[in-house]
Amino acid sequence: MSEEHGNLIKNTKQLSIAVFASFFIPLVIIFLLIVYVSSGKKTNPDTSEKATLALIKPVGQLNFRDASAPREAQSGEAVYKAVCASCHNSGAAGAPKFAVASTWGGRIGTGFDALYASVMKGKGAMPARGGASPADVSDYEIARAVVYLANSAGGKFAEPKAPAEKPAAAPAK
Repeated sequence: MSEEHGNLIKNTKQLSIAVFASFFIPLVIIFLLIVYVSSGKKTNPDTSEKATLALIKPVGQLNFRDASAPREAQSGEAVYKAVCASCHNSGAAGAPKFAVASTWGGRIGTGFDALYASVMKGKGAMPARGGASPADVSDYEIARAVVYLANSAGGKFAEPKAPAEKPAAAPAK
């Protein structure tokens, strides 16, 4: 009989090498995997703190104000940023883009009154008043936003006149 299919380990030296290799080679592989995984991005503690704060920052803020305090009119730019920018910055739903004269040419040619009427009544996908509530944005502030938006694209509209102050009610006698 031939010994072709005999034992691979024939002496104690081969046995000790086989036991050593079967124990330590997996340990070395595990160690190298740990080193590989932990050698990823090293973050600076300051950077990770900033990143954490950016991830947990509030989505919105509550703005508490005195309801009895006199209301100051917002600028056209402020109203634009709060109400109009979401569509007019990107041109969503066919809205003419901010400061792009080619999209505003024909509209500016119709005049301020026509533009203002379009905003107040709504046009196309734009809701009436641009979606702003009358409690939040007055007609005067919307007019200022129309002038700001049209003038950004080359219009030459004058700033609308502020509404006259309502006289205070006389005290009862």
